[in-house]
Amino acid sequence: MSFFRGSSISFLRNLIIGQTRQYTFSKLFNNKMSTNNSNLLNGFNPTHVERENYKGNSILKDSVDSVDPEIYALLKKEKERQKLGIHLIASENFTSKAVSETVGSCLTNKYSEGYPGVRYYGGNEYIDQVENICRKRALQLFGLNSEKWGVNVQALSGSPANFAVYTAIVEPHGRLMGLELTDGGHLTHGFFSPTKKVSATSLFFESMPYRVNPNTGLIDYDLLEQNALLFRPKLIIAGISCYAQLLDYKRFREICDKCGAFLMADMAHIAGLVAGGAIPSPFNYADIVTTTTHKTLRGPRGALIFFRKGVKSINNKGEKTFYDFESKINSAVFPGLQGGPHNHSIAAIAVALKQCLTNEFVEYSHQILKNAKILANSLQNKGYTLITGGTQTHLCLLDLRPKHLDAARIEHILDLVHIVTNKNTCPGDKSALKTRRNSSWNSSNDFKRFKRKRF
Repeated sequence: MSFFRGSSISFLRNLIIGQTRQYTFSKLFNNKMSTNNSNLLNGFNPTHVERENYKGNSILKDSVDSVDPEIYALLKKEKERQKLGIHLIASENFTSKAVSETVGSCLTNKYSEGYPGVRYYGGNEYIDQVENICRKRALQLFGLNSEKWGVNVQALSGSPANFAVYTAIVEPHGRLMGLELTDGGHLTHGFFSPTKKVSATSLFFESMPYRVNPNTGLIDYDLLEQNALLFRPKLIIAGISCYAQLLDYKRFREICDKCGAFLMADMAHIAGLVAGGAIPSPFNYADIVTTTTHKTLRGPRGALIFFRKGVKSINNKGEKTFYDFESKINSAVFPGLQGGPHNHSIAAIAVALKQCLTNEFVEYSHQILKNAKILANSLQNKGYTLITGGTQTHLCLLDLRPKHLDAARIEHILDLVHIVTNKNTCPGDKSALKTRRNSSWNSSNDFKRFKRKRF
C-alpha cells in the first residue's frame, strides 16, 4: 500500500473497516471527473489509427519472432553480418552473452530517479545494491581508493557524460580546450567549424582547440601550453577519438597547473587497454576521467565519470581544502541532464566490469596491441602511410592521400568483402568524407580467431 499517499490512505482504511458512510468509489470518481475533467472530454474524438488483433498466444509473453517478425528478421540479418565479417571499427566491439542477458533483464521495468539511499520512488532496495556494486567494481578495476575517488555510473553514454562534467565544472560560457576534431579529437571536446557551432559543447561553452604538428601528426604540447596560458581555460581535455599514439598525461598536468585549469581525461577508446594494464593510466594526473563502456571494455552502451574527492590540499596553517567534484557532477547528471537511470544498463556494466577483473581480460587487452602493431607493420610494408608513423594503441590510421585514394570508396569496397572500417579526417582535412582510414583490432570475435601466427 506504499504507493498510496495522504488522504487516499485514510479513505482506503475507512473503506476496509466499513466506515465509508455515503462515499463510494463511483461517486468519488464521478465527482472528480465532473469538477476537473468534464470540459476536457467534451467533444473528444481519439485519432483514428489502423490496428489489428494480435494473432499469437500472449502479446506480453511471446518472443520477438512471434510479436514482430519484421524486426526479428532484421535482427537475424544483423547477427549474421556481425558473425561473418571482420570488424575493424574502433568504437565497436562484441559484448558477452552475460552482458546481453542483463541488458534484456527485468531491471528495465524499474524507475529510480536519484542515487542509492536517496531515491524519489519506492522499491529500489535491489536497484541500490546493483548500482553500488557497479560503482565498487569500477573503482576496483582501475585500482582507485574509494576515499580518494568516486564514480558516477548513471550517464547514458559518453557524450552526455562529458557534457555533465562541463556543466558541473566549467559552467555556461566558461572556457575549455580539447583536441581539434580533424586532428583526432571528438565532437564533444568543443568542435566548431568556421561557419557553425557544431557540438553543443561549443554552443554553451567557449572552446579553443589544440592541434597536432602537421609534419609529425603528434600533439604539439608546446603550442598547447602557449595557447592555454593565453586562453586560460577552466578545463583541458586529454582525450581522443582518432589518435594512435599515447597521451602524455604528465605534460597535460604540468600545463594545467601553469594555467590554473582542471584536467579531464576522456579515455573512452582506450579504457580497456588501461584496465588491462597494457598502456599507462591517466588517473595519476587527471582530476576527472570519463569513459564509455562499450568499446574496449566490452560492456553495454553507457558511461562512467570518475572524479577526485577528499582532501585536495593542506596549507601552512594545517587548514584543509576539499574537492567538490562529487556533488557538482552527480547533480549535473541528475537532475541536471537526466531523469531516471537505465538500471538494466548499469547492471550490465557491472557484469562487464566483473569480466574485466579476470586474467583472461588482461590477455585480451595485450593481444589487442600486438594485433594492431602487426596490422600497422603489414600495411607499412606494402607501401601505405600511417598517421604518426605507427600505433601504440588499438588504432591504425591509414593516410590514403599519397595513394590519391578516396576513403569513402575504399570503405565501400571493403564493406562488399565483409571487412568493416570507417573513414575519418586527416590533420588539415576539411571534409570527413575523404583521406583517412580509422581501423582497430579490438573485437572479442576477432581476438578469438586471430592470435599472432594466424594474424
